[in-house]
Amino acid sequence: MRAFQILFDNAEPSSIHHPAYGPYGLLGFPAPHNDRPWVYANFVQSIDGVASFKGRHASGSDISQSAEDRWLMDLLRAHADAIIMGVNTLVEETLSLPQLNSGRGPAYHIEEETLRDLRTKLGRAAQKVIFVTASAAIDPRAYHVFDGDLMQAFILTTLAGAARLKARDPRTQVIVAGEDKIVDLAQAMQMLRVEMGIRYLLCEGGPTLYGSMARAGLIDEKFVTISPVEIGLMAPPEQELLPAEKPGALNLRPTTFMFPGFTKENAPWFQWMSCRRVGDHQFNRYRRR
Repeated sequence: MRAFQILFDNAEPSSIHHPAYGPYGLLGFPAPHNDRPWVYANFVQSIDGVASFKGRHASGSDISQSAEDRWLMDLLRAHADAIIMGVNTLVEETLSLPQLNSGRGPAYHIEEETLRDLRTKLGRAAQKVIFVTASAAIDPRAYHVFDGDLMQAFILTTLAGAARLKARDPRTQVIVAGEDKIVDLAQAMQMLRVEMGIRYLLCEGGPTLYGSMARAGLIDEKFVTISPVEIGLMAPPEQELLPAEKPGALNLRPTTFMFPGFTKENAPWFQWMSCRRVGDHQFNRYRRR
């Protein structure tokens, strides 16, 4: 893996020194909020702003094709008390990676030992991942991440969704915020901070969850990798589809924000905190003003 070239960095330095920072440089975060975690997102996108090829190459790694971007994801995970993501991200990545864990999907754990050691030195507890779904139309037993050997996995859902999950598998660890069809994200953030002690939360998407959290004012900053590839918003007719994708349909590829957005009057602006490069890949950090 190559070292990151620092073009500029106006963010906080790390609270500790550790060899794991060698390729990237120091990385720090502001103090968390009193009533919710400090939430930072991480995405990779093409130069035309697309976040996934969809189909059988739907993961971010297909966009980045970069060992440094994969390593940076683990560096950001090392600083987080927990990861949060939409359950569709788990489902889609499991379908697009049938060779992984006997077809049972990724575990979202930190792979590199030096970064796991950094996480320990930072005082972070066991690795946690929280999947968000209002419908809870998922069987956790079908996914490797819920086995519990690498991660503590939770499902954030509504009261109605929790009842469905518990009927399916009583061992599922459930966080309830909201009554029926909509997860109350603001309430959930408060619960994560106050009841679970989560100070730093990493949002890894997908674009619907990220958009929902951004719209609710719950995203503090985002790390964006720009991959030097142009892929287009509409999937071409020759692209191999997943079983859930309909032939002949207008298959639009997602951007990093797929949710009702903002007007000119209320669109949030961000401060460009840092920029690094490795070859033709650009690694940016933005903080909401």
